[in-house]
Order: sequence, then C-alpha cells, then structure tokens
Amino acid sequence: MENIVIIGNGVAGISAARHIRKLSDKRIIIISAETDYFFSRTALMYVYMGHMKFEHIQPYENWFWEKNRIDLIRGYVTEVNHTEKKLKVEGSRDIQYDKLIIATGSKPNKFGWPGQDSHGAQGLYSKQDLDLLEINAPNADVCKRAVIVGGGLIGIELAEMLRSRDIPVTFLVRESSFWNGVLPNGESALINEHILEHHIDLRLATNMNEIIADENGRVKAVTTDKGETIACDFVGLTAGVSPNVDFLKDSGIEIGRGVKVNRFLETNIKDVYAIGDCAEQHEPIGNRRPIEAVWYTGRMMGETVAQTICGNRIEYKPGHWFNSAKFLDVEYQTYGWVFAGRGRKDHEEHFHWRHATEKICVTVAYHKDSKLFLGINTFGIRMRHEIFDRWLTEAKDVNYVMEHLKDANFDPEFYAQYEHEIVSKFNSETGTQIKPKKKSWKRIFQTT
Repeated sequence: MENIVIIGNGVAGISAARHIRKLSDKRIIIISAETDYFFSRTALMYVYMGHMKFEHIQPYENWFWEKNRIDLIRGYVTEVNHTEKKLKVEGSRDIQYDKLIIATGSKPNKFGWPGQDSHGAQGLYSKQDLDLLEINAPNADVCKRAVIVGGGLIGIELAEMLRSRDIPVTFLVRESSFWNGVLPNGESALINEHILEHHIDLRLATNMNEIIADENGRVKAVTTDKGETIACDFVGLTAGVSPNVDFLKDSGIEIGRGVKVNRFLETNIKDVYAIGDCAEQHEPIGNRRPIEAVWYTGRMMGETVAQTICGNRIEYKPGHWFNSAKFLDVEYQTYGWVFAGRGRKDHEEHFHWRHATEKICVTVAYHKDSKLFLGINTFGIRMRHEIFDRWLTEAKDVNYVMEHLKDANFDPEFYAQYEHEIVSKFNSETGTQIKPKKKSWKRIFQTT
C-alpha cells in the first residue's frame, strides 16, 4: 500500500488528507508538532476572548481520524532524506514515504530587533502562541500595557484580543496610515479612526528600535525611532509571517522564501509536493503573490494535490482573488483587484463612497478607458461571493456592476440598504445616468 506522508496539520494538509481518502485507499500519515488534532487557526482569537473553548474550534471529532484511517503522529520533522524517502522525526522513529506533502505553514517574522527574544515578546500564529499569551497577558493586573509591532491583520486581531481583557494597547505601525499598502486611502483612514475609537493608542509612521528587558530577561519597555521609551509588560510581534521551511535547508528541495513549486504544486524532487503558506510559486499566477497565506488557497491546494496524487494530475487554479477579515467591529471583503499605493496600476480608476456617519464604505476599481470592472472592497456591507465571481469571469463593465449592485448585497432583508446612495454618487462623479435595478433573485441564483 502506498504511503502518503503529510507534514503539517493545518487547513492545507488536512484538506489534502481528506480528499486523498475520498479518492483512494492509500495509507495517510500526518505529522505535526503543534497539536494532536486539526483546529481552525483563524478562530484562535475567539478562544482568548472567551467566545469559544479550544475544543469548539476543532472541526472534527477526535474519532474522525481513526474512522477515516488517517494516522496522526505528534512530532517535529528534523530532516527530509529524499533519496531514501525517509523522514527523521524528533523523539520518534524514522518515517518512510512514497509521496510527501509539505504543508508546514508559516511562522511570525522577527527582524533582529535587540531584545526580541525577551520573555513577554511573542508572535500570534500557533496554539503554542495562544498558550503563551495566556501566561504573558492574562489580564490587566499582570500586563499593565502591551505594545504591538506591525500593522497587518494579525496585529489588529491581537489588539482586539488584548482590549477584550481591558489591557491598554499601544500599536506601532511603520506606515503613514494603517495597512495603506493594501487599502486605498479612504479605507485606510476609516480604519485609523476605528482603531482610535476603540481606545487603542495608534502610533503611525513609527518603528520599534529595541525591546528593553529587566534583570530577569522580561520585557519592561520598548524604544521607538521617535526617541520615545514606552513602558510595557508585553510586546506582540506581528510584522507579518514567513514560510516555515528552515528544516528543509539541506534537503535538496529547492527553497526561495518558501518551497518552490510549479503549477501542479510539485517541487524539484520527484514525489515531493508543497501546499499552503509554505509553498512559493516559481512565477505568480496572474496578479497573485507567489506566496499566499490565506486559508481558502490552502484548502484549494490541498484538494488539487490530492487529485494529482490519486492519478488525476491537475493544475492549481485559484480563480479570482477574494478575501475577508474583520477590523474590530467592521467587516471587510474584497473581490478581484483593488490596488493601493505604489501597487496601483496606471489604468486603474477608483470610485470611493463612504457613509456620512457609519463605518461603512465601498471602493470599486475599474479600467479608466474600457470601464472593465476590476474589483471591489467593502467595509460594513456584506456581498455575495458568487455574484462578483461571475461578474469578473464574464468581464462585466463598471456600469453594469453599479446598475445591478443590489443583486450582490448579502445583508438580511431588514438591514439598511445603500445602493441608491452609492450609485447616485457614482453618477455625480462620472456623469453617468445609471438607475439601480431592483434585486433579481433569478440573477442571483442562476449558474455561471
């Protein structure tokens, strides 16, 4: 029987295992040093905030793995020997494989800050990080002030977590406005305001120079490039993540920032594949980055590699870009491409609408000459993924999108609707005479 070994039990590795089992009777072994069982990484914050217990974020019952004949090994892989098709696992026997899937995810970035290994300084990615957070910042009595370094999605999540326990937070963001390398100016400004309204001490255009530790090696302050010293008991290092591939350096498997793969998720070594956050495409797919630390692409890679391993070799095709997140109380969705800052294309025109009093806004990107719809960002309005996916596939123009915008609204019936305001401003700015169509359930549910 063929041995399929998967290193890593995140969404990518588990998706691969589940789909290989659906398609075959191969032996499946999953090795992970993080936890015994798969859990939803994006829900870790809700465990700390008391909304869930850890067992609630495990999608499968513990009996699921034995029932589906998926063997689980708790351990850390220290060496991959591809010539002998053998793995060395710390504290365990060597594991033989016929095909190997590397799905080891990411690790928090550290940039060589003095004091970055002090007690009380940590990232937020793994279950171990969550456990450590309970020690370092259990409440406002133990942690009088926290400093968070890095202005991305993990940083804002950590800030929300700490504020849920009334811990004062200073948030150091090196950019001039929050996440303005990704968000257009109007959206970034909205989030700046929202962060401040949640009593988070936001310091823009500010870098951390050093973490100062006390005589016991524990965090007591940070210094910034503004000449400030900020007393604190905890430092959250959330300046992004990078692929967790250090253990592969002498393996012969080609490494860039991550494990280099082709469109079929194959590495340079026969029968070795890489998926999820640790995989790096040799060349980006369209406008996508070579490495994407997004849960849904990890799931899609797992499903794709399962087909290939089970005899149906298929190319990884992630489709149109989309993502969603929460900035404290504000929900964010993006479909297609809405570039910001230096990434914005010369042909890209933006239309931006913001509600006069609420934290609600929309940015639509389109080609300034052809009027081709390129993408949309929404804050505080839920939209239907399948509708925008279809419009992008069918290459609809921006006028069509604005005319039928009601069809994409996913908010419940009694929520406020803003399409007339949005289209009215669009007409005013562009000189068009678009009249919004009434919502058509036929258009919503028709297949592509």
